[in-house]
Amino acid sequence: MRFGPAGYPAAGKKPEGALEYTRGLGLDALEVEFVRGARIGEERAQEIGRKAKELDIRLSCHAPYFISFNSEEQEKRDKSVDYVTSTARAAHNLGAYIIVIHAASYGKSPDTALGNVIDGLNRSKEVLDDEGIRDVILGVETMGKLGQFGTLKEIAQVMDSVDGVRPVLDVAHVHARGHGSLRTEQDMRDLTDEFFGLCGDVAHFHISCIKYGDKGEISHLPLETKEPDLQLLANVLDDSKQECTFICESPLIEKDAVVFRDMFPRYRLRGTSRARGR
Repeated sequence: MRFGPAGYPAAGKKPEGALEYTRGLGLDALEVEFVRGARIGEERAQEIGRKAKELDIRLSCHAPYFISFNSEEQEKRDKSVDYVTSTARAAHNLGAYIIVIHAASYGKSPDTALGNVIDGLNRSKEVLDDEGIRDVILGVETMGKLGQFGTLKEIAQVMDSVDGVRPVLDVAHVHARGHGSLRTEQDMRDLTDEFFGLCGDVAHFHISCIKYGDKGEISHLPLETKEPDLQLLANVLDDSKQECTFICESPLIEKDAVVFRDMFPRYRLRGTSRARGR
């Protein structure tokens, strides 16, 4: 299992420094946040990727928030393909294994969402295949608002029609969408069992706690709020053989990544430095 922050910790100042700082905390994953656009040159991405590989940090990338495959405007749907493909190119150059995508909102046409997401991701995949980029998974994230496309069942339907797609399980989003549905270890076990049936070789998680209301997600919260209590998730997964990456999206990105790692008895009992091979 690997654990890390969503974004470069500020203490590192530059990406290489942030990677070193992350590794110094005993963390070994990091998600590069391209949420405003994947603006990075090929050479620079390769430099950062080499540093991550040297430190044994598994990289992933988050695609821009602007993706809207179910937009009523064709121009926005076309632009969404550009956002996915530009992020995948950056991920390829970084050596990142997956990009995380917020695929669509239901908007005024919920009945068209599934078909439009499938169409948009198929178009994205065709572009990437033509460019020889086949090493980056298109990860569709489970979403926390009732008006957003992104349940595990919906993502499974996308996978039936688009090669190279996997789900990204945002546990807090599922909790918020279900108005506080993850209360017991059995709740967590049922969720992860469904996810592991779809995730492929590596299960990519987003973890945090969350404030929610009638329409689902409002904002991410630190793990200390226990909404949901992620100790339940750690208890369920501690003896799992599934390879996992846990990316922390709480406001305390690197600190709570360490907190969550240490919720696992396998790491807590052996000691951080020995458990992480340092």
